[in-house]
Amino acid sequence: MRRWLERLLDPSAAIAHKLQDAVVDPATRFLTTTIESFGPPITAVAVATLLQASLPHRVGQTRWIFVGISIVLLVVFAFVNPRQIERRHKPLRGVMLVLVGLLSLGNAIAGAELVIDLVNSEGIRDPGTLLRTGGAIWLTNVIVFSLWYWLFDRGGPYARGQTDVPVPPAFLYPQMQDGTPAPVGWRPEYIDYLYLSFTNALAFSPTDVMPLKHWAKLTMLVQSLVSLMIAILVIARAVNILH
Repeated sequence: MRRWLERLLDPSAAIAHKLQDAVVDPATRFLTTTIESFGPPITAVAVATLLQASLPHRVGQTRWIFVGISIVLLVVFAFVNPRQIERRHKPLRGVMLVLVGLLSLGNAIAGAELVIDLVNSEGIRDPGTLLRTGGAIWLTNVIVFSLWYWLFDRGGPYARGQTDVPVPPAFLYPQMQDGTPAPVGWRPEYIDYLYLSFTNALAFSPTDVMPLKHWAKLTMLVQSLVSLMIAILVIARAVNILH
């Protein structure tokens, strides 16, 4: 259990041990030692927390539990200096994992309650409220999956900034392919994962970013399935109410 927790909080250590003799592939040769800004992902977490707080009581009866804990963890994170991530990336990663886990659980409960109501033709009767509720759950779904991608691709934001840990990528971005112009030192940051999550949820399939690892493919599959289910049921119910 202890080793499993260590790998979860610091996957780059285990990967570095296994890949000591590995050759750096084109996708990782562009890595730099600069630390990625934590501003965008923290902003995304704050937006997702506000979206959960805005849900109606019908589908968000337990939302204040998750919202309250998320706010506390956001405050804790705000007092951590991102410049010290080289020494404190394990606590930072632990806080982020708990935050994203809470947001995911809260959104999953709200989404399940909404789907059950829609299937049973119960719950929210106003089409506008229904569309806003479905949209909030859908957008929160986009944010939480983008955070999961950001946290686990190549071991996370800290591992991606290290040149001595050639972690194989889980996603193939156009900038990583031969012949594609890209800035020197380019590597994916949170905005890239947010774009990946949004397009996958909107198209119900990969667009220009391809999943390479099994966990990435399965995670994108689950996200597409959830997005498709919410979109179809919410729109169908809203149209039915209007008629």
